[in-house]
Amino acid sequence: MPTAHLVDRGVVSAAGEDVATLLQGLLTCDVAGLAPGAAVAGALLTPQGKILFDFQLLRLPEAQGDGFLFDVAAASVADFIRRLNFYRLRASAVFTDRSQELAVAAGWGADAAPLPGLVWTDARHPGLGQRCIAPRDAVAALPDAGADAYRAWRIAAAVAECGADFAAGDVFPHEAGLDQFGAVSFGKGCYVGQEVVSRMQHRGTARARMMAARLPADAAAAPGDAVMAGEKRVGEIRAVSGEAAIALVRLDRAAEAKAGGLALTVNGAPLQLARPAWASFDAP
Repeated sequence: MPTAHLVDRGVVSAAGEDVATLLQGLLTCDVAGLAPGAAVAGALLTPQGKILFDFQLLRLPEAQGDGFLFDVAAASVADFIRRLNFYRLRASAVFTDRSQELAVAAGWGADAAPLPGLVWTDARHPGLGQRCIAPRDAVAALPDAGADAYRAWRIAAAVAECGADFAAGDVFPHEAGLDQFGAVSFGKGCYVGQEVVSRMQHRGTARARMMAARLPADAAAAPGDAVMAGEKRVGEIRAVSGEAAIALVRLDRAAEAKAGGLALTVNGAPLQLARPAWASFDAP
């Protein structure tokens, strides 16, 4: 099984008497229901309901105390901590960048090799494999297929990440599939951006979704390129790896194109769309 040191990921610890309550009121995921040693995907949103940071949140095993570790994009660690501290006010909670001592690794495919440290099945989709947070020297000792190899695996699964495939403040949780990953709790009550996300859920107004896409081997496509149906734009490419891609697509427009017998293209090359394996939403 390939393993990779995910050099584009950082680690933030969260500790303190009030930290669980604080996070429960800030994040999209259900922090209170997270068992020790378990992980959940989640996000911190703008008040307008768009994703600022997405992450996987691990609750420490009981033997290590009642704290949490965030697996978050390395480039956003400092901003993430600043935003958490902005909301902290007088709560007893401490957020610390642990990226100099701890690293994130992933293992995927058949015949899984053991990962060191704190290990969990990817909280977004089990098909992505396992993940761990461990001391940097333990991660460095793993066979390393490289972050690009893992990225190709992730793109083939049509799992998009903030900072890599879409910018902070650019998309809603439904558009990125977070509602499909168990990353949004619709029963826990208020959190930042909750009103907008809840409205989208209950009114079914999520018109755009991340979709799995397939391109010809010789196609030239890059993030930001338009997905077209004739002369009409129906979406855009958000990530490409070989023939696999992730496209953010307006489902209503894609359905109209299918009903009208119009093929989808990117830069004139044919594009095949498929609903991701993890998705339950209706898609053309």
